[in-house]
Amino acid sequence: MAFLSSITRSEGDPKVIKSGPSSLSSSDRLARNLGWFSIGLGIVEIFAARKITRAIGLRGQENLVLAFGLREITSGFLTLSVDKQVGLTSRIAGDGLDIATLAAAMRPDNDKRGNAALALIMVAGITLLDIAARGTSTIRHARYKVQRRDYADRSGFPNGVEASRGAARRQLEDLRATSDNKSRPATRQAGAGHDMKH
Repeated sequence: MAFLSSITRSEGDPKVIKSGPSSLSSSDRLARNLGWFSIGLGIVEIFAARKITRAIGLRGQENLVLAFGLREITSGFLTLSVDKQVGLTSRIAGDGLDIATLAAAMRPDNDKRGNAALALIMVAGITLLDIAARGTSTIRHARYKVQRRDYADRSGFPNGVEASRGAARRQLEDLRATSDNKSRPATRQAGAGHDMKH
């Protein structure tokens, strides 16, 4: 992994010698795995829509499976992004559509009803994982409202307001006194030089 990180860096950037331990929690890892699974499933649904519909007895529903594939890929990318809660929520909603579609395939006249039942069980299991990942991810990344701190008793002045009153005036007077002391000897020397010329 460190080798791949170093390849993608510019020439002047420091090289990654060794990567440290991952900061991902188990819920983050689960969400990431579900995101990749979603992308993989979406690709399969797009490129094998006809085989899928034949396997579960839904011939003629290829466009629906294609739409589900696009939805899966979109949900997968969202789950892998920083908005993983949005991606997981869309996955749960998509699971609901999948369950409804597979439940419709459980009709008595469908000779592929056993395949549809197996697919329904698999989707139900994935749905439970999606719900668990969504819940734990929300808890982990929730931004709790912190009680606002009250600074009404603070003035912003380290020694209090009374001690700071006139501080700027005193500093200005000190600066003037210092500059006057520095300019007086120079004036005297200039005057002395003038007297010597006369």
